Amino acid sequence: MTDSSGRVVYWGTGRRKTAVARVRLVPGSGKLVINGREGDNYLNYNPAYLNATRLPLETLGLEGDYDILANVHGGGLTGQADAIRLGVARALCELAPENRKPLKVEGFLSRDPRRKERKKYGLKKARKAPQFSKR
Repeated sequence: MTDSSGRVVYWGTGRRKTAVARVRLVPGSGKLVINGREGDNYLNYNPAYLNATRLPLETLGLEGDYDILANVHGGGLTGQADAIRLGVARALCELAPENRKPLKVEGFLSRDPRRKERKKYGLKKARKAPQFSKR
């Protein structure tokens, strides 16, 4: 797919907990832009978060070939970084179908289903019960 300036763009959507990331891969120099801000600035210069967002590109050896442009909302920084990682992996599958196998082996195409468990009535939290006293 091409954008308004004629560049080839690959889209991918990633989700984790309550975070949703809409990711665009554009041929470029390897920049990471999240919500219009520099990626390392947005992710508080945390190397774990920054590394997570670029892992799918590094797996395929494309880290300097594409810019990552992401719009993210919801959740915290961990969930947002993992959502971006899934979005990048899905966009790479759109780029070339043969990219799917190495990304699948590394586990980058799996949506993490874990979510916060709902609170139940009669309990203080999802599983925490009020203190029991026999008398």
